[in-house]
Amino acid sequence: MDANVNTVRLPQLAWYENNEFELEFPSSWEVTVCYMNGHNRPPLSEEGFREAFANPIATKPIRELGQGKSEVGILFDDMARGTRIAEIVPYVLEELEAAGIKDSSIRFISALGAHGALTRIDFVKKLGEAVLSRFPVYNHNPYENCTFLGNTSRGTPLAINSEFMGCDLKIGIGSIVPHPLTGFSGGGKIILPGVAHVDSITHNHGTLTANAMVRGEDIGTWIGKFEANELRLDAEEATRMAGLDIKIDAVINGRGETTALFVGDPISAHAEGIKLAREVYATQPVEGQDIAVMNTYTKASEAFLALPLSSRLLKGGRGDLVLIANAPEGQVTHYVAGCFGKKMGGRLWLPRTSPPPNVTRLIVFTPCIDIAGGGWLASPESIVWAKTWPEVLELLSETHGDSARVAVVPDATMQYFAQ
Repeated sequence: MDANVNTVRLPQLAWYENNEFELEFPSSWEVTVCYMNGHNRPPLSEEGFREAFANPIATKPIRELGQGKSEVGILFDDMARGTRIAEIVPYVLEELEAAGIKDSSIRFISALGAHGALTRIDFVKKLGEAVLSRFPVYNHNPYENCTFLGNTSRGTPLAINSEFMGCDLKIGIGSIVPHPLTGFSGGGKIILPGVAHVDSITHNHGTLTANAMVRGEDIGTWIGKFEANELRLDAEEATRMAGLDIKIDAVINGRGETTALFVGDPISAHAEGIKLAREVYATQPVEGQDIAVMNTYTKASEAFLALPLSSRLLKGGRGDLVLIANAPEGQVTHYVAGCFGKKMGGRLWLPRTSPPPNVTRLIVFTPCIDIAGGGWLASPESIVWAKTWPEVLELLSETHGDSARVAVVPDATMQYFAQ
């Protein structure tokens, strides 16, 4: 945490220029930057990547698992996740080559859950041009071509992408970051919701969440919660049912670089990764601020994931929240929870009727205004849009004058405040 800093540099455009931009605040304002603990962790070396693949957790290396296998499915997370898959894939392909598996036996599938389909441009950003030139890359379709595997013990009717289920070596690549429902991403989420049918996703995200609320659980506190997390446990059971052989999960730093890699049994490797993730992403909040400025970087297209952090930063009922959502592609299409009209949406869509708690004014700073996407954040009429930082400062100065306490979060979509 850095206090009394009046010029702040923040990361932006993870899948575009991947650069930084500068925010200037009035010199009389008290500005505190809330960095996560692992903000400056060094990126993983080539030696570190190779060590992770050579010494998988609780399973054999891919080169041994692949012996005698005829069809390989490789799942990867989508553009709403910051994982730099392209720097991981070469090591996977080396392992498969060592197992004697031919290119014609390998396909990649985007584990996008109920998010919108990716384009070839997206595939190249995520996987690299070399992969697109060698292998078929498919989108998951949550409405069609899924194989029913039975119900989980929590009642989720589990149906999984049939192309993936037709493979006899199943690999997943993703990352571990805080998540508001499963506590952390990674692990079994590559299966459920990643390549699950819409009915499976709806039960896991909707019914299990509703059941927890009936039991009196506050889902607003689930971010960073790993133990006794029903959605996470359901996803892990689904992972076993689907037969995922090996999972590769990255832990990343404040610039989205892979800083550690956990390769191995999908459940065991994920549990090991969580131990580090809890420390890396943990952030010390500064409470009682007049203004919270929350940047979205790795998940700029899911800017709403930043909102839970605001309640710890702002004075009750009278704070300004500035959400930086610089996503040229706009906010993610979500067929289950997104809106598709003024009064209609997916199965789990809930209309936002006001700004988040503790927020008197929500200012969304983005050069790429996405009015429909703003429905993830608040009611459309309650959002103040600003295309430039000077516009934002003018709005804030009109209210706060020469004195304001400001908290800045460099990437509120992957940081969390430990309880």
